[in-house]
Amino acid sequence: MGSLKARFKEKADSLAIEIKDILKTHGNKVIGEVQLSQIYQGMRGITGLVSETSLLDAQEGIRFRGYSIPELQEKLPKAEGGSEPLPEGLFYLMLVGDLPSANDVELVTSNLQRRSHVPNHVFDTIEALPINSHPMTQFVVAIMALQTESHYQKRYAAGMNKKDYWDAVFDDAMDLIARLPRIAAYIYRRKYKNGEHIQPNGLLDWAGNFAHMLGYDDEGFMELMRLYMTIHADHEGGNVSAHTTHLVGSALSDPYLSFAAGMNGLAGPLHGLANQEVIKWIFEMREELNTESPSKEQIAEYVRKTLTAGKVVPGYGHAVLRKTDPRFTAQMEFGKKHMPEDPLVKTVWNIYETVPPILQSLGKIKNPWPNVDAHSGALLVHYGMVEYDFYTVLFGVSRALGVLASLCWDRALSLPIERPKSVTTDLVKSWLKGEGEIWGE
Repeated sequence: MGSLKARFKEKADSLAIEIKDILKTHGNKVIGEVQLSQIYQGMRGITGLVSETSLLDAQEGIRFRGYSIPELQEKLPKAEGGSEPLPEGLFYLMLVGDLPSANDVELVTSNLQRRSHVPNHVFDTIEALPINSHPMTQFVVAIMALQTESHYQKRYAAGMNKKDYWDAVFDDAMDLIARLPRIAAYIYRRKYKNGEHIQPNGLLDWAGNFAHMLGYDDEGFMELMRLYMTIHADHEGGNVSAHTTHLVGSALSDPYLSFAAGMNGLAGPLHGLANQEVIKWIFEMREELNTESPSKEQIAEYVRKTLTAGKVVPGYGHAVLRKTDPRFTAQMEFGKKHMPEDPLVKTVWNIYETVPPILQSLGKIKNPWPNVDAHSGALLVHYGMVEYDFYTVLFGVSRALGVLASLCWDRALSLPIERPKSVTTDLVKSWLKGEGEIWGE
C-alpha cells in the first residue's frame, strides 16, 4: 500500500502549499451573506466547510472529484465480467484525485484483504447485545469495540509528531474500511440467519466479498453491492454523517471514534434511516391496498392520505438537490437491466411518476423529486434481502469510503478544530433593535 500512501502524501503536500498561498493572498475575502433564517433553519446554504472528495450541485447532483456517476460507471475499473464500478476505485479517486488504473485498484483490494482480520473481542462485544438490538446499534458498538486497534490512538499517546497525524489516520482508515464488511455481515447473519456465519473469500473484491459474507453469491447481487457501495460513498461534507465524522475528527479523535459518531448521525430518520423508511412505507401501502402491484391511481390516493396525516413520503425531497437524484437514476437503470418485471421495482417506478406532481401541487416543496433512498430497498428485496432494518448498515459501510478519505485529508492539511460561533435568541433580538453587534466573540 506504500504507493497509494506515498501518492496521497504527495498530493496532500502540494495542496497544503496551495491553500496556504490562497489564505495568505485572499484570507480576508468575504464569501456570501448569512441570513437569520439560515442560522435558525439548519444552516442551509451557508458555505462553511471544505471537502475535497466530492461536490453536490443542486442541478447536476453529486460529482466525485469532478466525475458524475455515469462517468464513474464508465471510467472506473470493474470486476472481471462485471459492468459496475469497483468501489475500491472510487476510494482511490477520492483519496488522490486521479482515476485509478486496473492495477491501482487491484493493489487497493489486496491491501484491504490483508487488513480485514477482525479481533475476536469485537464479535464477543456484538454477542453481548440483545439480539433485538437495532442493526445500527450493533454496528456502532462494534466500531467502538474495534477502536482498541487504532494506530492513531497508540501513536498519539506515545507522543507522535503533528506532521505524522495523517499517516496514522491513513492506516486506521484502511483498517476500518477493510473490516467493516466482516462486521456488518456478522451482524446480519447473527440477527436474521440464526447466527450461521460465512467466512470471507479472499479471492473476491471488497464489495463482492461483502455480498458473499452476507450470504448472497448471486453475481447480480454482487454487482448491486458494487454499485450501491459506489453511489452511497460520499455526498460532500455538509451532510450529517460526513460533517459529524469531520467535526469529531477535528478534536483529534481517532478515526474509529469519529466514524462511530458519524454512524450515529446516519442512523437518524432524516438521514440514512430513510432507506429503511421507504421500503417500510411501500410494504404498508401494499398491505393496506391488498395488492403487490398497486395502480398509479391507488398510489396517488395513498400518497394523499400520507400527506393528510401530517407525514412525509419517504425517499422524496433533498436539502440541496433540485432534480431527480442521479443515484436514483443509476439504480433505476440497474433495475431495468436486471429485473424489469419485478412487481416491487415497477411499483417504485410508478411512485416516481405519481409523487412529484402531487408534491408540486402543494406549492411548498422545493424538491419533489426522488433521492437515493427511494429505490435502493426494492433492488435489495429482489435478491431476497427483505430485512429493511439492516439497510442503513449497508449505507454505513459504503459511507466509510468517503468520510474516511476526507478524514485523511483533514489531518494531511492540518485543519483545525471546528468551533463555529453561536448566539442566543436574546442577542438576536438586541441586534435586530440595533442595540449591539450579533457577530464576533
